[in-house]
This record gives sequence, C-alpha cells and structure tokens, in this order.
Amino acid sequence: MSTETLTTAPPADTAARGGLTWTVWRVHRPALLAWSAYVLLMVGWMLWLRYVTGAEIRAERAACRKLENGCIDLGSAFDYASAMSSIGTLIAYSSYAVAAWAGASLTGRELERGTAQLAWTQSVTPVRWLTVKLAVPAAALTVGMAVLVPVYRWAWSTNRDLRGDEWYYTDPFLNRGPAVLAYALCALAVGALVGIVLRRALPALTVALGFMVAFHLWFDVRFDELWPSTTLRGTAASRLPMTADQLELGAVTGSGARVDDLSCFDADADVDYTRCMSGKGFTDLYAEVHPASHFWPLHLVATGIILAVGVLATAAAFWLLRRRTR
Repeated sequence: MSTETLTTAPPADTAARGGLTWTVWRVHRPALLAWSAYVLLMVGWMLWLRYVTGAEIRAERAACRKLENGCIDLGSAFDYASAMSSIGTLIAYSSYAVAAWAGASLTGRELERGTAQLAWTQSVTPVRWLTVKLAVPAAALTVGMAVLVPVYRWAWSTNRDLRGDEWYYTDPFLNRGPAVLAYALCALAVGALVGIVLRRALPALTVALGFMVAFHLWFDVRFDELWPSTTLRGTAASRLPMTADQLELGAVTGSGARVDDLSCFDADADVDYTRCMSGKGFTDLYAEVHPASHFWPLHLVATGIILAVGVLATAAAFWLLRRRTR
C-alpha cells in the first residue's frame, strides 16, 4: 500500500522568481551595501551635528553671554550651517548616482556582455528579468529614504538659529518629503531605460546621468510655479518674514500697473513710508510669495510630476524590451 507525499517542491516559476531575486542581490551586492553604508553615514552625521556640534555651539554661546563684553563666534555657527547644507546636497542629489549605476551596471553592462540574454534562456522571461531588476533596488531605495527623510526633517527643524537655509531652498524642499524618493526611483527607471536603449555600460552611464542632471536643474528653478502664489499688499508686503519664498516684489502706480521698484520697501517708519509712496506716485506695494503653508502643496505636486516621469520611463523600458525580444 503506497502513500502519497503531500509536501511538494515549489512551482518552477516560483523557484525561478526567487532565484532571480537572489541572483540580482548577489550580482549587485556591492552597490546595495554601498547604499546601506551611505544611509548610515548620513544618519550618523546628522546625529553628530544635532547632539555634539549643536551642543558645543550652545555651550560657547552660553559662555559668551557670561562675559562682561560678550563675544561673537560666527565660525562655529557657520560650520554647522555648512555641514547641514552639505548633507542636504548629498541626499538631494543622490539620484545622480542611482541613474549612473542603473544605466551602467543594472542593464547596460548585462546587455553588453550577453548575460541578460543568457538569463532569458534559463526559464526567465525578459519581462520578469526587468521586473526583478527594478524591484530589488527600488525596495532598497525606498527603505533607505524611509530612514533618511524623517531623520533629515528632524535634524533640519532643530537648531533653526544655526542653519542657513529655509524650506524653499532646493535641498530642504526635496529632502523633507517623498520628492527625494521620487527622484531616486525616477533615476532608477531612466537609467534602466537608457541601458536597454544603448546596450553599452559607459554610454548608458553618461546619458542617464546627463538626463537626470538636466531634469533636476530644470525642475529646481520651476517648482515654485506648481502652486498659485499669495499676493500681499502694503506694509505686509514690505515686512516679509524669512519663511516666505519671495517670488516678485514691486509697487502699484495710480493706473494700477505693477512696476519693479523696491525703493519704498526700505521705509521703516510710517511717515517715511507715506512720504515715499506719495513722492513716487505709488498707491500700494505688492509681493507675490509662497508662505510656509505652501510647502506641502508644492512638494506633493512636484512629487507627482517626478513620479510621472519615472512611470513613463519604466513603461518605455518594458515596451522596448518586449519589442526587441519577440
């Protein structure tokens, strides 16, 4: 009398899928480990600034206040602001490295050497190959940014009197929300697409990196157009807080026309303000600004646009791969 074993081996496609994921991890393990080390380095640097450098500056300022003539130590505060700015830049522009790696190593090198074509003959379809190729680094990028973004938001929001930037500066604007992750995922998709198009590592690296640099720089000067600005009038326009992103300043003439004249913005006393306005023939001052409350609308719209570019690049990569492997 025979018995039937109920435990069976996993289906072939499941094994292939798991094996491919492991293969991608093994092949690109140095890059993934480098990314992990980078995340830990950035987090450690921010913690050091917060708890060590910041505390030393506070102690220096407290000692200065106890002196009869006082003292001014701008160097330490400048060093803190400079270090925080460097961290912000490294995080904001990490997408450049992602694009270069994805174009050169993730797809370009394997297509150039023929290892991708070999994998397609081993029960791995081209679509599954590309899916896993994108999914593994995308997961690593998401986990890393899920650590970096909250830590950066926390580090940036503390010691406000020591830092030198505001929310509308390019790096804090990106790093304090999901836009920086969107850039990284977009860079991954663009790099993969370029690698499939060119099938050579070095040209793919150059083109992918060049595209992300151009896209990033272009977007840096256009993001403040993604949400309607707020118009301030009169003395409210002339006494703008540092937290307001100033887009346009000027005066209004008797005919209602706006002119680029800032001379009355420097009038401090009411009598000086009135004299300046009447002498110039102005009826009002105006300022087009983004207040701090506009951060999230601007940031989320920017994130959506960046993700849309990444989705288009991903769709194009799959379409081209299918077309070439029919």
